Amino acid sequence: MQARAIRTRIALVHAAAAEFDRHGYAGTSMLQVSKAAGTTTGALTFHFGSKIELADAVQDLGRSAVRAVVDRVTAGAGPPLDLIVELTMHLARLLEDDIAVRSTARLMRERPDSRPGLSACWLPAVGELARHAHRAGQLRAGTSPAALASLVAHLLTGTEARTRTALAEARKPDAVEQLRQIWDITLRGICADREV
Repeated sequence: MQARAIRTRIALVHAAAAEFDRHGYAGTSMLQVSKAAGTTTGALTFHFGSKIELADAVQDLGRSAVRAVVDRVTAGAGPPLDLIVELTMHLARLLEDDIAVRSTARLMRERPDSRPGLSACWLPAVGELARHAHRAGQLRAGTSPAALASLVAHLLTGTEARTRTALAEARKPDAVEQLRQIWDITLRGICADREV
């Protein structure tokens, strides 16, 4: 009985992520989610008393996926600037491939008073890596760690928008490849002494 309840809860969260990603918070109903999950509305309300609770569960799942990537990348070795690029690329891949992460990004815009957003999961790590890169002399004079962290935020916002547009047009997202090209260009401008 317990295992079935866990499977049902997981199915509901994944179905909700897909519905929130596709229709947004206001455009998603509990009935839509229960149908998408192949369960009854009663089963849904047993696990989640409201759409708010359901959206919170989706956002928890998305943030968990992002934190796992941040922890894995920041535990790695290498120059801090390289780790920032690697982290950005992994986060972009999550936005393309992980519906809970993409849904969480959308829910954060549509529910600004809800739990901390995705950037709260990665921005502190990027800021710390940027400060390390600055202290290590990896950044060109005049490039501040704060500006580098802001650049990453803009790149990921653009990645999400590009991915969302591609999916809406039934195209395969290419945001990760485009991000790789943007980093190649950008690194020439911010690195102290780098062959790209």
